[in-house]
Amino acid sequence: MSRQDDEEETEAPHPRAATVLFGHQAAEQGMLAAYRTGRVPHAFLIVGPKGIGKATLAYRMARFVLAHPDPAAAAVQDAASLVVEPDHPVARRIAAQAQGDLLVLERTVNERGVLRQQIAVDDVRRTVSFFGSTAGEGGWRIAIVDAVDELNAAGANALLKILEEPPQRALLLLVSHSAARVPATLRSRCCMVRLRPLPEGDVAAAVATVTGRQASDPQVAAAAAAAEGSVFRALALLDEDALELRQRAVALLERLPALNTDALHALGDALAGTDPQPLAAFVDTVNAWLAQRLEAAPEEIGRLARRHRRRGRRAQCGRRQCAP
Repeated sequence: MSRQDDEEETEAPHPRAATVLFGHQAAEQGMLAAYRTGRVPHAFLIVGPKGIGKATLAYRMARFVLAHPDPAAAAVQDAASLVVEPDHPVARRIAAQAQGDLLVLERTVNERGVLRQQIAVDDVRRTVSFFGSTAGEGGWRIAIVDAVDELNAAGANALLKILEEPPQRALLLLVSHSAARVPATLRSRCCMVRLRPLPEGDVAAAVATVTGRQASDPQVAAAAAAAEGSVFRALALLDEDALELRQRAVALLERLPALNTDALHALGDALAGTDPQPLAAFVDTVNAWLAQRLEAAPEEIGRLARRHRRRGRRAQCGRRQCAP
């Protein structure tokens, strides 16, 4: 059992089986162009908020490379995208987790059946033997790490050994929800691909595809509007209670440091005994709000520092002018 089993409540297909990528055409074209040259980077770091398609893009790239191992082949040079038909043998093997040349590192459950908070370091160390073994058809060996910011220090060091001396025809696709949480030693050895939150229309279309509902459905439209570009979050917000709790939580967070204690207590009462899905949506809302503030923190600190320096220069200039 692995991370995907913990996310079945969203009803979204696992990225290994996803056949459609919503948005991110520029990123996809950039990765395809890099592969066409025959000098593809040995590691891509795919960065962006949770639930916008990062892992889907990683699996899309892995399928394409394993299905078309020769970058100079006409099928690669003429390709309009990284799409591989679902009935292709490589696509079927990846969907069935039976592709020997693809290694996926993600959080797994421990011996007590509890999902680990980090990717196990012993799993990361498997990359050494994986990349040291003989590849099958096509000669490529590919590892997907989802997500690299879930590595502990020992796991990051184990992965770094592969990034420092990558073997021939090896490709690492590292998924990250926050580049700031990825050690600089890893970031510096990867080609970074930044994905932005999806437009509201793409979120609604993705939710409609997953659920079989119409994108114009009022609930789908409301969830897409509140999801901040994340399909994962939109699926969680399809529950009316979850959407209401999110709106109340955001209203309180945006007022900080001022605090409406009555509204806070009312929110606490509403969360007490609530179903898992609305509660999970509330926790995700708070985490997303904090992540946005942390991402903006360096820019805000830099702005304040520049303002402080300008004030210091004006003060020095004033003292010089007043000097006898």
